[in-house]
Amino acid sequence: MYLVHTNMAAAVRAANRVLCPFTKSSSCRQVRVQIQWRGQSTAAAATQTKSTKPQIQPEKRKTKTGILMLNMGGPETLGDVHDFLLRLFLDKDLMTLPAQNKLAPFIAKRRTPKIQEQYSRIGGGSPIKKWTVTQGEGMVKLLDEMSPHTAPHKYYIGFRYVHPLTEEAIEEMEKDGVERAIAFTQYPQYSCSTTGSSLNAIYRYYNKKGEKPKMKWSIIDRWPTHPLLIQCFADHIRKELDLFPPEKRKDVVILFSAHSLPMSVVNRGDPYPQEVGATVQRVMEKLNFSNPYRLVWQSKVGPMPWLGPQTDETIEGLCKRGQKNILLVPIAFTSDHIETLYELDIEYAQVLANECGVENIRRAESLNGNPLFSKALADLVCSHIQSNEICSKQLTLCCPLCVNPVCREAKSFFTNQQL
Repeated sequence: MYLVHTNMAAAVRAANRVLCPFTKSSSCRQVRVQIQWRGQSTAAAATQTKSTKPQIQPEKRKTKTGILMLNMGGPETLGDVHDFLLRLFLDKDLMTLPAQNKLAPFIAKRRTPKIQEQYSRIGGGSPIKKWTVTQGEGMVKLLDEMSPHTAPHKYYIGFRYVHPLTEEAIEEMEKDGVERAIAFTQYPQYSCSTTGSSLNAIYRYYNKKGEKPKMKWSIIDRWPTHPLLIQCFADHIRKELDLFPPEKRKDVVILFSAHSLPMSVVNRGDPYPQEVGATVQRVMEKLNFSNPYRLVWQSKVGPMPWLGPQTDETIEGLCKRGQKNILLVPIAFTSDHIETLYELDIEYAQVLANECGVENIRRAESLNGNPLFSKALADLVCSHIQSNEICSKQLTLCCPLCVNPVCREAKSFFTNQQL
């Protein structure tokens, strides 16, 4: 058995599953958005439109503002799985391994067949790039109208473990002559293992080159309670609740499920748990606390203590106590990927539910192509530009028991930027 840092547990699970109130600025023009709800999509439909062509966006004039959409990413095809795992296991921000440069390739090669099998169950690959493209296109179209003085806007995708990689996106932005660069995390709730890792990658890119950025950088590092985000979640929950039998509807237990963290990470002061809790609280307020609910945590792996209660154990416990009508809500995932399509939809809603004798179990649709979500992203960027701030106050504070010096260096890099 390999002895690794406790962050390894999060990475292994990723491999196993592969993984300020709102104020409209007067400077941002309001844009009408016609909301058209699409039908519930299947996993296969979410991945079948994958394009192998490079991302192309029409440009009439030089890009003034570039928005770098940061996320972990996911393999688009079964052939991408090995390289995804290799980059993941080589990421020292996520885990520390003995002889990591040698051990990571061995683990990645050994894990690949099992992970490929899981992806084959959800259509042959992750749809996360497809949905990021959809969201980015909707966002910049709105931004050009909402904030014409910072237009034209262009989105860039920066994934940590699959192409387009964060470093590749930065090179493209520099080549395009972008004046203002906004690192926009696609994780609403901040964690050092997600958003923090992506920000470290940007810092390392410039530190390795030994030169200062040509672009003016700032960060949207968290947005757990943005009103339009909350509205999207509430709308999707209401839509799914309406599909339960009328006589059962009020008794449906809403389980807000988020990716768990090892308690060693939580106890260092990672803000993720409290920010996820803030999202849940706002959503339930929007729903007028219509149903009983709990915040639960998924994707635990290994014997070390993790943040709980675990989603699967909660489903089992509720069934034993006679609560057999359940709605799963992925509250920390805005787009479908392996944790929603395989873990929630197959492992929990199908296999586990049948074993436990669940009467009715459904999963709220991810935000994916909801036009209101693109409007939320556009508003976040527009408000951020008008604030003239580099980042949130929270980002300037390192975890009290932080053990990664790169985090402090990255925070210093960004806070010293000049707009």
